[in-house]
Amino acid sequence: MSGKPIVRRGVAPGPDAMHVQVAIVGAGACGLTAALRLAEAGIETVLIERDGTPSGSTALSSGFIPAAGTAVQRALGIDDDPRRFAADIQAKAHGTAAQHLVQAYTRAIAPAMDDLGRHGLVFEVLDGFLYPGHAAHRMHTLPERSGAALVAALTRAATEAGAYLLTSARVAEILVDARDRVVAAVCERPDGTTEVIACDVLILACNGFGGNPDMVRRYLPAMRQAVYGGHAGNDGSAVEWGLQLGARLADLGAYQGHGSWATPLGVLISWAVMMGGGVQINREGRRFHDETRGYSEAAVQVLAQPGSVAWDVFDEQARSLVSGFPDFALAESNHAVKTCAGPAELAAVIGCDVDALGRTLDGIGPGAVDTHGRVFERALQAPYYAVKVTGALFHTQGGLDIDAQCRVLNEAGLPFPNLLAAGGAARGVSGNDVSGYLSGNGLLSAVAGGYIAAATAAAQIGRALVPAAD
Repeated sequence: MSGKPIVRRGVAPGPDAMHVQVAIVGAGACGLTAALRLAEAGIETVLIERDGTPSGSTALSSGFIPAAGTAVQRALGIDDDPRRFAADIQAKAHGTAAQHLVQAYTRAIAPAMDDLGRHGLVFEVLDGFLYPGHAAHRMHTLPERSGAALVAALTRAATEAGAYLLTSARVAEILVDARDRVVAAVCERPDGTTEVIACDVLILACNGFGGNPDMVRRYLPAMRQAVYGGHAGNDGSAVEWGLQLGARLADLGAYQGHGSWATPLGVLISWAVMMGGGVQINREGRRFHDETRGYSEAAVQVLAQPGSVAWDVFDEQARSLVSGFPDFALAESNHAVKTCAGPAELAAVIGCDVDALGRTLDGIGPGAVDTHGRVFERALQAPYYAVKVTGALFHTQGGLDIDAQCRVLNEAGLPFPNLLAAGGAARGVSGNDVSGYLSGNGLLSAVAGGYIAAATAAAQIGRALVPAAD
């Protein structure tokens, strides 16, 4: 069996194939959310995961999920609703995000989060700062504040509800009949053996294409030289299957970059240090953009600097916002976070002229407005902290075109009979450019998309779940 994802037409799964009502490719946040909802309703569901333990892009993320109108928010007195959330998404994407998905996801995410809460996932809301573009405190996190903890909790909930989890199984082929109805997924095991899983509905919750260099060069030329900080499983399988099926693709120019990838350590430095008053300074001792616009487009800005690097510079007030985050603790323990008593020490760490750096620091103060449009609320206070960073590609935000029910659409805009997609496999809500990514859009699409896809899958096999918008 070749390594390239394949669609085979007119091949029956055979009498010995395992059969389930719903098969889900990928056990990240999207697949696990869908599996939990389906299994809870008594629908036989199997998650097919290529890794030995579920991880994917979700495990590499911060694990922060944006949601508006949740029970957790209401308990904290946070005034928020899907309409405000949708407006924030479109404002960040300059009105180019797929409106049908923006509406569907912002309405579904609160019921999805409340449902996860019933299954033992105890969420908190980050309220120490606002992420760029969000008008309310709506970033939900587990107490561990990590994507790995989120995947572990979702895996436990889904399997306890009755979902089957098949690990170390890479879906290499999809079998379809003459009417473009999916009949089975063919899985390849590490020892080269194969298993055929027949299904009534197939949900692609597998991946984007950030780990496929050829696709990155073709669709995201600005990131062709960027560090890839995502999961190796993002190999573009969903896009490749879509091309072979004649599916429509959308928003392939959208992606989540990050301008704060510690180098050479290779760990994320939370953008909270920027929102808490920090700045990015290049090797010449200068700032070069408005850091509050967003961490995704900052990747492009950082890569354009000398040596494709910059330094995150912040103080104790900003550091206190992230000191409990696992990634930041890892950076500190590996000495990636440098402590500088004053401008001279900071200039020595950066390797820049101390006078140039001094002029940069002097421009940061209460009410100051820089040439990039950033308005500062306060000055940075010594001692300073500095982390050397570069721009990275995390995950893609384009893929298979889907409708509001997460049904994959063909080139004519019509849905395939029983093929669904969400999360990294499908188009997201970030428009078609890096600047359209609103913090948390990836996990929004994954969790809300998985929740909606479950309802659609259930309906296609004659079962009704509580509508996602309720």
